[in-house]
Amino acid sequence: MATFDDATVGTSSGGTTPDFGAVRRSAPAVRKVKFGDGYEARFTMGLNQDPKVWDLKWTAKDSTDADAIEAFFDARAADNASFDWSPIGDTNTYKWVVDQYSRNHRYAEVNEITASFREVFEP
Repeated sequence: MATFDDATVGTSSGGTTPDFGAVRRSAPAVRKVKFGDGYEARFTMGLNQDPKVWDLKWTAKDSTDADAIEAFFDARAADNASFDWSPIGDTNTYKWVVDQYSRNHRYAEVNEITASFREVFEP
């Protein structure tokens, strides 16, 4: 299992630390049943009801760091594999996938990468 950190990814010190302004989204898995008289019943199913999604950005990464982050995401996508990551302000590690990411070549040696980390529940 790979971990998204500087040592595993191969970036310079702090290269995998996202910019400030990261957004954490939550969409609890709630099933709804609406009845004809306007009443609604809501219930949850399963153990992991509230997976998180983090929208992250890394700005001003030189080409070497940006290449390493991009290669890390590509390798996980090729294997359809998750990776470990500790969210901002959390000491626990959880499993994540990146369904989509983008890289903006702003100008010479200045890159911006954006990605959404989606929490998955695996053994």
